[in-house]
Amino acid sequence: MTGASTAACVLLLTLAGLPAAFGAQLDDAAERYRPYMIEGIGQALNGARHLRERVTAKDLPGARKAWISARAGWERSEVFTAGFVPELDAQIDAWPHADSGFHAIEAKLFGSNRIDAEGETDALVDHLDNLYGKLRDLPLAPQGLLDGTVRLAYEVGESKADGGESRISGTSLDDMRNNVAGIDFAYHTIFASALKATDGKLAATVDERIEQLKTIVASPNLQRVDVPALRRASEELVVALQSAAIKLGLQRPTLEAASR
Repeated sequence: MTGASTAACVLLLTLAGLPAAFGAQLDDAAERYRPYMIEGIGQALNGARHLRERVTAKDLPGARKAWISARAGWERSEVFTAGFVPELDAQIDAWPHADSGFHAIEAKLFGSNRIDAEGETDALVDHLDNLYGKLRDLPLAPQGLLDGTVRLAYEVGESKADGGESRISGTSLDDMRNNVAGIDFAYHTIFASALKATDGKLAATVDERIEQLKTIVASPNLQRVDVPALRRASEELVVALQSAAIKLGLQRPTLEAASR
C-alpha cells in the first residue's frame, strides 16, 4: 500500500469513528442539561402553585405576578417540551387557540381583569406537577434536544417576532429572552464542545448568532426590537445548527414542529 493510500485509509477510519465518539460525548452532555430542565419546570410549578393561592384569595395583582414567574421557568424549558412531552406541552402552553393552560389563564387575568380561574389554574398545576415528576427519568436523546433547540430558535424569529405569544399580558419580550437563554444553555451545555472540536469556524458562527439574538432581545421594550435583524439572526442560527448536526453525526433537524 502506498503512503497516500495509507493516509487515505487512516482518514476514512477516523471520519467513520467520529459519529460514535460524539455519540457518547453528547449522551453525557445531555445528562448535564437535566438539572437545568428540572430547575426550569420546578420554577414553573412553584409559580403555578402560588398562582393558585392568589386566585383562591381573589388577589388579581398577586395572581398576575405569579403567572409571570411561572411563565419564565416554562419559556426557558421549551427546548425540550414540545418534542419530548408533546401532549403535556399542548395542555400547558397551547397557542394561539388556548382553552386551557397558561394562555387561557392569561386571557382572564390580563385580558378581562377576572380572577375566576380556579379550574384552569388547578389544571395547570396538575399538568406541571405531572411533567415535573417525569423529568428525572425522561430519556434525553441529543437528537431530540438539538431538534428542539433549532425549532425554538426558528420560533423566536418567526411566530414570536411580530408581537409575540403573550400579547395580552405584555410579556412577549420576556418570553423571547427566556427562550434565547434556554437555547444558549442547551447549545453550550450539550453541543458546543463537540462542534468546536470538529469545526471551530462553524462553532464560532453559532456563538455569534446566539450572541446576536441575546443582544436584540435585550431591547428595553418590544416596540424597539429590530424585527428584521431578529428574523435574520434566527434564520442564520437555524442554518448553522442544521449544519452542526451533520458534523456531530446527527440527523439534520427540520422545522416541522416549529409552531404549535
